[in-house]
Amino acid sequence: MSAEPPVAPAVTGRRERNKQRMRERIFSAALSLFAEKGFEQTKVDDITERADVARGTFFNHFQHKEELVTTWSSQRQTRFEEKMRQVTPAHDDLCLALGRCMTALVEINQEEEPEFNRVMLTSWVRAGLPITEQPRTAEVFADVIRAGMAEGRIREGVDPVRVGHLLRDAYLGALFRWCRGDLKGEDLATELQRTVDFLLPSIVADGLATEGLVIEGLVADDAK
Repeated sequence: MSAEPPVAPAVTGRRERNKQRMRERIFSAALSLFAEKGFEQTKVDDITERADVARGTFFNHFQHKEELVTTWSSQRQTRFEEKMRQVTPAHDDLCLALGRCMTALVEINQEEEPEFNRVMLTSWVRAGLPITEQPRTAEVFADVIRAGMAEGRIREGVDPVRVGHLLRDAYLGALFRWCRGDLKGEDLATELQRTVDFLLPSIVADGLATEGLVIEGLVADDAK
């Protein structure tokens, strides 16, 4: 497991720094226990014992155990957005831009152990977060589609928000199947490649070829 501490704004005061360090300590202890025992089997008392803090200290930083899952999910979303800011140039080719989105998502999932990923994704679903969270991944996809429309690569009448949600839904479906082992030996990258190959012909402008499109670096990155 290689989870990072909760992302937080920079703090300058000693009191705020100490508060942030304590939050990170509790969060890291909790994730290590989730990896070892699973989310459901881990109690708040287990977390406070591992972090060597009082029970009240835990609730000073997290309202309940499920908030740790919210923090984990938000952290992944932030890493995805940061990866996209680093690798996406202006006026990017539509196919390459979608490929970079999918590559970034694959990399984020490879940064965590498969079993830990499964535990946290299961907890994320049980907490209802796929419904209640802001769909930030869909918004990133929608921005890519909007850029493609501005370049004349997307046919008229395509709704970028709807396509963004379709891509997010397809990604989550592939991710869940991958975690369950339902892809029958295929990797997450290959499944996402097929998703893009299937969707592109229905949204690209007439006259633009889509056959044989390969998302640059996607399969290679997943095979590291």
